[in-house]
Amino acid sequence: MKKSIIYFLLFLIFSNISISQNLNNKKVLVVWGGWEGHKPKLFASHVENWLISQKADYKISNGLEAYDDYDELIKYDLIIQSVTMGEISKKQEENLVKAVLNGVGIAGAHGGLVDSFRKNTNYQFMIGGQFVAHPGGMIEHKVIMLDDELTQGLSDFEIVSEQYYMHYDPNVKIIAEAKFGGKVYPWIKDVVMPVAWKKMYGKGKVFFISIGHNPDEFMIYDNGWKLLTRGFAWAAR
Repeated sequence: MKKSIIYFLLFLIFSNISISQNLNNKKVLVVWGGWEGHKPKLFASHVENWLISQKADYKISNGLEAYDDYDELIKYDLIIQSVTMGEISKKQEENLVKAVLNGVGIAGAHGGLVDSFRKNTNYQFMIGGQFVAHPGGMIEHKVIMLDDELTQGLSDFEIVSEQYYMHYDPNVKIIAEAKFGGKVYPWIKDVVMPVAWKKMYGKGKVFFISIGHNPDEFMIYDNGWKLLTRGFAWAAR
């Protein structure tokens, strides 16, 4: 009986290793800017507090100047981006895409990642999707967790946020999803859309979660915050 308990405890300990967060001494770049409606500075602040707890070696950049120099960009293990809309120069896009292709991870939430640079299809190809609508605006919907190492122990939850309708790459691995109710547009009733996905782009890892219209949502919905930060840790090189 005692052996069974010990084995069970060991299982719990080791099964949690795959989803543990450890960015100790990892080089992380947080880039924020773009449309102020998504409160990118607040998002960056929440992320910074978490990075401090992780003992990460991080830098915060307000604007895209951090993408100007590929030789500096490639030194990072992870880029966390919160830039809705805005414009990225051709050189900045080339540097960013090349850095991820060669192993730098990139992650983010809501419009800060999938609605960043609407004219730049190479960027969208890398991320794995593009926002196109949020029918009904801020609405209650259920986030459903799918089977994945990043969702271990996380329960489905109801949230009030923008529910994103997106065009997305069939090559992404969807790890959380939500169904549309069809109250605003009946023809999309029961359409299932991703809430979170992960994918590879060359040697780099990409993680995205669609909630977070207001970054404080992550402070209210604990499972959303856990999935976001697990995604950060997973995407880091």
